[in-house]
Amino acid sequence: MSEEKAPSQPSFEASLQELEAIVTEMESGELPLNEALEKFERGVKLSRLSQQALAQAEQKVKILLREQGEDSLVDFTPSED
Repeated sequence: MSEEKAPSQPSFEASLQELEAIVTEMESGELPLNEALEKFERGVKLSRLSQQALAQAEQKVKILLREQGEDSLVDFTPSED
């Protein structure tokens, strides 16, 4: 008995690359309206998938920190080297 799997979602990195390509293509202004709308819809979907992936990663970090006795995440502030 083989188990059927849903089509896999692109990785976070692949989603960002495709989203960047869509933005570049749409910024060119050369797409027909129908195609531009399809690209926009795909872009929104990729954006949502990326946001979900980031939220899941943040949740995992919170869980790991909690296991280590840390209470919460601290905002990142880059050093001015």
